[in-house]
Amino acid sequence: MVESVLNAGDTAWILISTVLVLLMCIPGIALFYGGLAKRKNVLNTMFLSFIAFAIGAIIWVTYGYQFAFGADIGGLIGNPSIHFLLQGLDPTQLLGAGTDSVSPFPEILFIAFQLTFASLTVALISGAVVGRMKFSAWIIFVIAWISLVYIPICHWVWGGGFLSSLGDLLGGSFAGLGALDFAGGTVVHISSGVSALALALLLGRRKDTSLLPHNLGISAIGAGFLFFGWLGFNGGSALAADGLASSAVLVTIISAAAASIVWNIIEVVKGEKPTFLGSISGIVAGLVGITPAAGFVDVGGAIIIGAIASVVSFVALSYLKPKLGYDDALDVFGIHGMSGIWGAIATGIFAVTLVGGVPGLIEGSWAQVIIQIISVIVTIVYAFIVTIIIGKIIDLVIGLRVTEHNEVEGLDTSLHEESGYRL
Repeated sequence: MVESVLNAGDTAWILISTVLVLLMCIPGIALFYGGLAKRKNVLNTMFLSFIAFAIGAIIWVTYGYQFAFGADIGGLIGNPSIHFLLQGLDPTQLLGAGTDSVSPFPEILFIAFQLTFASLTVALISGAVVGRMKFSAWIIFVIAWISLVYIPICHWVWGGGFLSSLGDLLGGSFAGLGALDFAGGTVVHISSGVSALALALLLGRRKDTSLLPHNLGISAIGAGFLFFGWLGFNGGSALAADGLASSAVLVTIISAAAASIVWNIIEVVKGEKPTFLGSISGIVAGLVGITPAAGFVDVGGAIIIGAIASVVSFVALSYLKPKLGYDDALDVFGIHGMSGIWGAIATGIFAVTLVGGVPGLIEGSWAQVIIQIISVIVTIVYAFIVTIIIGKIIDLVIGLRVTEHNEVEGLDTSLHEESGYRL
């Protein structure tokens, strides 16, 4: 048993990681998406991320954490043991006190850390709808999506829900196994990527589907914040300042580096010129791919995961998107959704006992791959269907899409009476 005394080192690392994850969204996602948008929509694009994070933060402390991490009810949702708005929660109350699994640190810090995940996840979806979604509709969508999609999936995987003990439900060779998701392959990237596709399908195509980035320099800064913050995203998910956190940070860097190189190689092999946009797109794909695996794989696995993540996302953007005709403006599904799917399955392939204590396919555990595939399918189906329902209801009540006049004029001026033309 671990003595119930606060671990100052672990607490400091999780505090730092919380700030790093916040930087991923504000300003990371906002700048990354903003630089890719048309100039007439740049402020609206950035605003969608900011307002999503703000709303997500309030929801999380009001009831989100309580339902996501409360005692399990039938494997589907948590039973709140903490009052709404965290009333009565002692800031000195320790999470992991008296256990051997987690060294003690304040539960309120864990709440803050998870808050950044929830808020960031819904902000990711905004990249699919830039330039054509009503701001009021977006606000309602954010509230409904966090409540009905993110919170349940978070509980299923991280809060003691049915995906965390899926093997026991299946029995036989699967007994004792659960879905592996170290930092958000299913919870964050698959859920947001698939939901972005659903919302894009509901909104329909833009009047002008050309989308030459108006300022790649801004996107480069955003990508830098994303890369920087992702080290807290993955490293902080170890919930300790230890070897596992160190390994997670290292494989995160390696996967992103491999993915960036491979994306440019693909461009050259296709007879195109290597592009900076391709390089930073590869970085993000590699970061997404390694996220569920960061605490389970070694450097060799990270290189393969990152490299294939670039291939998967490149194919989705270059072939799948044109063939199916969906208008995912900033390729949220193509990068976050597709690389998230690959990363979640790859976790079951490349997991090594030495790193995370769980063997994958390369160490003979075929059952873990099956568990990963089932968790991916469940997440895809649930997120897509519920997002379609949410979007349909909003469209019937207030409408999802701006008028054609507003779309042509640009949302910065028509919705906000502001201009970001100097950006």
